[in-house]
Amino acid sequence: MINRAVLVGRLTRDPELRYTSSGVAVASFTVAVNRQFTNQQGDREADFIGCVIWRKAAENFVNFTHKGSLVGVDGRIQTRSYDNQQGVRVYVTEIVVDNFSLLESKSQSEQYRQQHPNDQGSNTSQNVNPANNNFAGSTNNSTPNPNPNNKQGSNADPAKNADPFADSGQQIDISDDDLPF
Repeated sequence: MINRAVLVGRLTRDPELRYTSSGVAVASFTVAVNRQFTNQQGDREADFIGCVIWRKAAENFVNFTHKGSLVGVDGRIQTRSYDNQQGVRVYVTEIVVDNFSLLESKSQSEQYRQQHPNDQGSNTSQNVNPANNNFAGSTNNSTPNPNPNNKQGSNADPAKNADPFADSGQQIDISDDDLPF
């Protein structure tokens, strides 16, 4: 059986960190993920997907993200139910996050936050298609593309697209021993 979910979107609010009675950290947050199509008015609608992350990853997530942060999460879908204070059965479907990636630098995140002070993540104009947002993997320590304007496949400047590290200022030294084949 397979139960995997990969989401790329913006946080609708600051993540909420709590601790269980045994001291285990747990954070909950909601990711707004734009749909691939537009409605009749030409706006992109978004889905708001609840997520939960546990232990040290939860503490790291809370420390490095805030409302409006562009994140990638990888996890599994979980359903559960409970009786609320009024005795009504409540059903919850959420993503239990295994890994996350920060998909923009701190300065980009702050710039987005200043430009969208009232944004709750709904109908953002940025396309969150994973092919277009530099989502490079599902590790807790991956870094965003150093040149976010360099989109693979764009026709702007084919010479720049040939080398993804051209503008990063980093030298890459790979020996034959580093290659997997």
